[in-house]
Amino acid sequence: MTEDTITDRGVWFRVESAGTGGAVRRTAERLGRQLELGEARTADLAIVAAELTSNLVKHADEGTLLLRPVRREREAGVELVAIDSGPGMADLTVSSRDGHSTVGTLGIGLGAIVRQASWFDGYSLPARGTVLAVQVWPSSPDAPRWVGGLTRPITGETVSGDGFAVRVVDGRRQVLVSDGLGHGPLASAASDAAITAFYSAPAGPPAVVVQHLHRSMSHTRGAALAVAELDPLAGVLRYAGLGNISAQVVTPGGRRRGLVSLPGIAGHQRPVVREYDYPIELGDLLVMHSDGVVDRWQLDDYPGLAERSSLVVAATLLRDAGTRRDDACVLVARVTA
Repeated sequence: MTEDTITDRGVWFRVESAGTGGAVRRTAERLGRQLELGEARTADLAIVAAELTSNLVKHADEGTLLLRPVRREREAGVELVAIDSGPGMADLTVSSRDGHSTVGTLGIGLGAIVRQASWFDGYSLPARGTVLAVQVWPSSPDAPRWVGGLTRPITGETVSGDGFAVRVVDGRRQVLVSDGLGHGPLASAASDAAITAFYSAPAGPPAVVVQHLHRSMSHTRGAALAVAELDPLAGVLRYAGLGNISAQVVTPGGRRRGLVSLPGIAGHQRPVVREYDYPIELGDLLVMHSDGVVDRWQLDDYPGLAERSSLVVAATLLRDAGTRRDDACVLVARVTA
């Protein structure tokens, strides 16, 4: 990996001035070339990056932007997630049309983003801020994924000790959230080891996978982690966790049901691993996060958010419940057929 290579964890930008726009655009172009996006789509990506940062500078408070690769079986694309705590918009659909402006400009920013994007989603609430998620692929995109997640490092660090991963193996839909002990490169290495072991784990239920992760992480400082498996045909969510990973199933009506993680650290001593089953129905959301996210959020506080993509839900919760005093990770998975 060269110095200029952007990893799958991505790069966060704090967007406070117009000067940041050039850095975001250049980094996006470099990532497009790294992923062999093609000249035309890399140019489209540059437009998206420039417009997103311009919107954050003009309209946002505490604007941040995540730039990272996204992958599917035969190709890779680029994902950008813009998050702010600004004035928000009453109707994001109207604001995405060319000619609509709240600051006397031409009003083509969001419209340009939508036109150049392979996939676009967003959520905005007046006085609460806006989240915009964009993907640019070299060809037509897949349908929006059933799961989305983000990690963000503690203030002052460039890498996060938190991580997440998703896999489908032998029909099992499984997700992982990991919180490496401490912060910085060693914590990040622990979560990287958990993710690598997760992808290579046998196609068993969550308890079997967690045991595999534990055995594979003895060379690291260890991590709190949890694995969940969504089985919509059986109407069951299977879950096994160690340490301080929070997980809830949220029904379309907003009711939250907490999942049980046992004390322990993967990679150290000999923790007790136990799997629990929970009933689920189509439309339910699984929300998992590290202890860098305060567990006092309520989706009922965000009208219509539960209908947005899993990534936009995760980004909104990270913005409002994530703390800057710790690494933070949020993963959201939707129960679909």
